[in-house]
Amino acid sequence: MKRYAIERLLEWKAEKKRKPLILRGARQVGKTWLMQEFGRTHFENMAYVNFDNNERMKILFGGDYDIPRLIDGLQLESGQKISPQATLLVFDEVQEVPKALSSLKYFQENAPEYAIIAGGSLLGVALHPGTSFPVGKVDYYHLYPMSFIEFLLAVGEEGLVELLNKMDWDLIAAFGSTFADLLRKYYYVGGMPEAVAEYAETKDYARVRKIHDQILFTYEQDFSKHAPANVVPRIRNLWNSVPAQLSRENKKFSPGVVQKGSRLSDYEIALQWLLDCGLLHKVNQVSKPGMPLKSYETTFFKIFLNDVGLLSAKSELDVKTLLEGNRIFEEYKGALTEQYVLQEMVANGLTPYYWSSSGTAEVDFVFQNGSDIYPLEVKAEENLQSKSLKVYNEKYNPPVSLRTSMRDFRRESWLMNIPLYAISPGLFEYLLKT
Repeated sequence: MKRYAIERLLEWKAEKKRKPLILRGARQVGKTWLMQEFGRTHFENMAYVNFDNNERMKILFGGDYDIPRLIDGLQLESGQKISPQATLLVFDEVQEVPKALSSLKYFQENAPEYAIIAGGSLLGVALHPGTSFPVGKVDYYHLYPMSFIEFLLAVGEEGLVELLNKMDWDLIAAFGSTFADLLRKYYYVGGMPEAVAEYAETKDYARVRKIHDQILFTYEQDFSKHAPANVVPRIRNLWNSVPAQLSRENKKFSPGVVQKGSRLSDYEIALQWLLDCGLLHKVNQVSKPGMPLKSYETTFFKIFLNDVGLLSAKSELDVKTLLEGNRIFEEYKGALTEQYVLQEMVANGLTPYYWSSSGTAEVDFVFQNGSDIYPLEVKAEENLQSKSLKVYNEKYNPPVSLRTSMRDFRRESWLMNIPLYAISPGLFEYLLKT
């Protein structure tokens, strides 16, 4: 499989004042594979150390932070000779040994010649508030599930990816039905690497769904294992409410959907825990598209899962419903489509918000790029009534109003429509040009 994150890691490797890199992300998004693949393909050798249930590493890092001593112990543990510049040091599940996380500060200050990537889910990193975290001494990169383009590459559609990257809109339109069919499959399979690999190898949707269920089960096991006992029931309730939250016409988070009569304050800790673990995305409302957007956040927000395939599984959508379509899917495809677009945006480094005006108009996403703010409306099919987008455009006059739908690419004086299956290259190609 190809992950575009490799390119970001190569940029990190080439930095003159390189710091240790912390690779963050939810469980099962492919952090271990990425670190090992990067070490295997871009260094002379790799010293891989897994800190999970590793008593030897607890003892090693339980002493002082003498770098030669640590290197000796890491060489013994990994079975690899560790040479500055030539070796990639991989600390996997580093949160299990908090003092190993703290040691990154001393590597950066006293031995910056060593290339170190430390991976771990946010589940563990958030667990040790007493840890001396190496603030300012490390770089960060967040790994998300595989994007639609990475999915296309994994299933052998390199030609279609090349076509998207060329932005030949007439030819892209000629293959529109092919792209649309693959996008619906992506809605089902999603971007969790194990699920994508299974689909690429077998095309067996039942086996893909079994992987989804296993991942969801692992997440829920982590609730009990890692979260404070008194918060676990609320985490479960909130987690299980996400499909219902997104199925509402007004997708604004409602604590009453979690449990009747509840207030937002009842779920603040549970929500933050799920956000810290990378299992949810939170999209805040803004009162107006002012600069910076964060300054105009309100108390309202929407929540999404970390992966569209997991949302399909959690919503118990069967493959026939999703691929062939019926009344049930007609009612829910808007939620899946908005989830998909959200994933593409965050994977490309954008921070999405949404805008609404007194309940009469709402734009699905608003985002900042440089000194400009853009609205982005999401349409699941070809019905292109854009009343809210027109209201926003007339009120705030953005550089261009953006819409993504199943229609072909179109540029008008005030509006640009990007096909859903081309949102990643199409949107970001435009932003790079402006």
